[in-house]
Amino acid sequence: MKVLMVNGSPHPNGNTATALAEMQKVFEAEGVETTLLQVGSKVVRGCVACGSCREKGKCVFDDVVNEAAPLFEAADGLVVGTPVYYASANATLVAFMDRLFFSASFDKSMKVGASVVVARRGGCSATFDEMNKYFTISGMPVASSQYWNSVHGLVPGEAEKDAEGLQTMRTLARNMTFLMKSIALGKEKFGLPKKEEQIATHFIR
Repeated sequence: MKVLMVNGSPHPNGNTATALAEMQKVFEAEGVETTLLQVGSKVVRGCVACGSCREKGKCVFDDVVNEAAPLFEAADGLVVGTPVYYASANATLVAFMDRLFFSASFDKSMKVGASVVVARRGGCSATFDEMNKYFTISGMPVASSQYWNSVHGLVPGEAEKDAEGLQTMRTLARNMTFLMKSIALGKEKFGLPKKEEQIATHFIR
C-alpha cells in the first residue's frame, strides 16, 4: 500500500505537519509506504482552462502539480492537509488541487481520499467539505474517523496539545489503511465496478 500525503500549509513544520505526522506514524506501523509532498510553500498558478492537458497528458505549467501526478497515480490513497483561512483551504492548495485533479487523466476511482484541516478555532467543517469534493467527483471513497478530520492550533506546537484531534488523526489513518486493503482485496476478487459511458448534460444550448 502507498499513500501520497500533501501538506498545503506554507509552514512545513507547523500544526498541519503535526497532524499529518500523527497519521504517518500509524501508516508506517501498518506497513503503508508514505510520500510527503510540501505544497503550501510553493508558487502554484491557478488553472486557466486552456485545455492543453487533454493533449499533452499533463498541465501546461510545469511545476509541483506535474511532480505530484505520477505519485498520485501510483498511490492507493491520498491525504491532503490544509490550514483554514477564512473558512476555506489555503489558496495555494486549492490551485494545486484544481490543476492536479483536472490535468491528471488517469482513473482515480477507488483510490481512497482523506482530508485533514487545521484551524485556531472555526471554519474546519467548511474546509473539510471543500476538500472532500475533489474526491467524490472522482469516484474516490472518502476515509472517515471518529470525528471530522480536524486538529486545532494556532502557533506551531499547539496542535500537539489537542489530544482528541491527534486521536482523530490516528483513527483516520487506521481506517484509511483498512479501507485501502479492503478495496485491494475486493478488486482482486471481484474487479472494479462497471463504468458507463459518461453522460454530460448541458443546461444552456
